Amino acid sequence: MVFGRERIEYKTPDQVRLMRRAGLVVADTLAAVRAAARPGLTTAELDAVAARSIEDAGAAPSFLGYHGFPGVICTSVNEEVIHGIPGSRVLAAGDLVSIDCGAVVEGWHGDSAVSFVLGAEGALDHRLPDDDLVAAGADLADIALVRATEAAMWAGIAALASAKRLNAVGEAVEAAVEMAGEFVGVEYGIVEEYVGHGIGSAMHQPPDVHNYRTSGSGPRLRSGMCLAIEPMITRGGAETQVLEDGWTVVTTDGSRAAHWEHSTAITEDGIVVLTAADGGAERLGVFGVTPVEPA
Repeated sequence: MVFGRERIEYKTPDQVRLMRRAGLVVADTLAAVRAAARPGLTTAELDAVAARSIEDAGAAPSFLGYHGFPGVICTSVNEEVIHGIPGSRVLAAGDLVSIDCGAVVEGWHGDSAVSFVLGAEGALDHRLPDDDLVAAGADLADIALVRATEAAMWAGIAALASAKRLNAVGEAVEAAVEMAGEFVGVEYGIVEEYVGHGIGSAMHQPPDVHNYRTSGSGPRLRSGMCLAIEPMITRGGAETQVLEDGWTVVTTDGSRAAHWEHSTAITEDGIVVLTAADGGAERLGVFGVTPVEPA
């Protein structure tokens, strides 16, 4: 492990392998939480599912106790963008739910987030045809937001495979959001107060990873960088505020929000999505990118 001039932590291949282990714990935990989600459950019950999953894997939660955060996961619902505290809130059909999860293995972190719309029987698969989703009671505007946010994340990740500078990620994310909005005839808000980040021996590290175009080019991309790409997109304005609990970030205008995130490593041989079960192969293939597993 070495640090660059910007205090960016560059990981060795062995460290990337440990981060891949942490990433797979996060992937499995998010899958377990998503599978458990039902109307009538509280967000605290989803937190308990995550706690068991991480413990069973022999890992530790990254979030619990982080600057005093009281949960294993963040559970953000509807107008809540990020950092929702698990508790007594009861989930209902039609809710747009975002789950953010982190785990640490031997001192190395993984961090990922997913969003889904909750149907009467559980989380809906936003990849299904619109007619099926409408029949399941989904609001297609929420489905479109979930799709747009996920697509923007993958566009940003794919940019890492060929870009020279970090700000190409933000350019790709914003372009994807704009394209998705034009497709459905809406203008999405890109939250700017909160951004992606470096990750490794700490959950949050330099550099910041913007989800929008900036005037500068950013740090040079190089092998050993590990980055969390995480767009936060709304159906309305981009402005946010923090609730009295000191954690939960909500849209100022009450519009619904979605949040997707993956931790990704740049290696000598290419990129790998550390928190995706397949390393990102399925979704990156659309961009002509083939991820590599840590050697």
